[in-house]
Parts: sequence; structure tokens; C-alpha cells
Amino acid sequence: MREPGRDEQRESDRAGGAPEEEWIVGRNAVAEALKSGRPIDAILVARGERSGSIGPILAAARERGAVIKEVDRRKLDFLCGHASHQGVAARAAARAYAELEDLFAAAETSGRPPFFVLLDEIEDPHNLGAILRTADAAGAHGLVIPKRRSAPLSAAVCKAAAGAAEYIPVARVPNLCAAMEEMKRRGIWIFGADRSGTPYAGQDLRGPVALVIGSEGKGLGRLVRERCDGLLALPMQGKISSLNASVAAGILMYEVLRTRVG
Repeated sequence: MREPGRDEQRESDRAGGAPEEEWIVGRNAVAEALKSGRPIDAILVARGERSGSIGPILAAARERGAVIKEVDRRKLDFLCGHASHQGVAARAAARAYAELEDLFAAAETSGRPPFFVLLDEIEDPHNLGAILRTADAAGAHGLVIPKRRSAPLSAAVCKAAAGAAEYIPVARVPNLCAAMEEMKRRGIWIFGADRSGTPYAGQDLRGPVALVIGSEGKGLGRLVRERCDGLLALPMQGKISSLNASVAAGILMYEVLRTRVG
């Protein structure tokens, strides 16, 4: 039996593994899921497959704004547990995504200044789950993640969040930079975590604020960094030059909480 390749294993791990991730397999099943409005993380289609009903399925997916990924047929076989997928499968979200407006509504209901956490290409589901858990504890009003190059709200994420995923709205946006501009128009000050920034301690984070946490490997993207109002650095005294994304996020979220509660 062929061992899964590294990319296949990463996709499976990101999804939380076959037993945890819900896959909708086959043309009719995927078409009905799209028609019903069920939250879909991604549509996977076998490379070169465009026959029969595949075209209308992909058109419906685009209309819904779903992410479409063309993959090798062997990879699709592996991810679907070698079920008869007819060249297409959908990866279902473990819970529904919120809209950006829902995050502002949560802040208004709380009676506190808005406090959001934006994640720039956090692809590890355990990191996303840990950030969700800390965001709930620190009083954040919601998370924002991009549609592409981000861990989806899979079962693995919800498990790592230890229940916090039920309380923290997560908005999934087509373009993180556009979401940042919208937040700035609505009075939010945006601070990115970046080692080139000023030390985080002592910053005034009491007003409407959003923190941006970069990816595990490369940190903040250039365009995202340029749209931040300020950059916050975490002092590093050891031999390594960076912290795990969820640890860095936790430190900064609690700094926001500290400045607000005194």
C-alpha cells in the first residue's frame, strides 16, 4: 500500500484526520450541500476533471464564494478514504462562520471597546484552536481569518479550542487587507506582532483595537504589515528569534486585557 506523501499527510493533519473531519463525497452529495447553504471550507476536484455535472458544481461553489482546489486524483482518493468520490469532494466546516458585522455587534453588546484578533495565514489547526481559547479568556470579541492559506474551522480546531469555538465568532474574509481597511474606517486601531516593532509593554491598548498575528513561518505579510497602525515586538532573551504564533498571540491579548482592567 502506498504511503501518503508529505503534502497529503499535512492536508489530513490540518483537517484533523479522517475520523474528525467531515467530507462530503460525490457529485450529487456535494451539489446538494452547496444548494442547502451548508458551511463549506473547500471544494476539492480531481485535476483535469470537468465532465458532466462538475462544471455546474464548480459554478455553484464560486457563487457561494467557496475555495476551490484542484488536486491529484490519488490525493483525493486518500483524503476521501478511497470512497467513490466521482472526482469531487467538499470539506465541511465544523461550525458556521460569522460576518465582520457580527464581531462589531458582539463588541456593542458587551459594552466594551471592540477588541478583535486577525490571523494572517495561520495554517496550523492547533494554533488556531489555542488562539480561540485564549481569545475567549482575554475578552476578545472575535477572530478574522482569510479564506485562503488559513486553517479552517475544522473539528481539530474546535477540539483544541476546548469549547471556546462556541462563543467566539470567527469571520472568514476573502481579503484580510480589505477587512483591515474596513476596520480602520470604523475607528479600530490595528497593531501587528512583528519583531521590528516597538516593545509591546506600555502601549495604550484601551480603545478600539485589533491585533494581527502572522503565520508560523514568515510572520506578517508585507501588505498586511503596511496596513497596521503600529507594530508590537516581544522581547527575546534566548537563542531563538521567534515564539509560537499562539503563544505570541496570548501574550499580546493579555496585554490588551491588562491595560483595560488595570
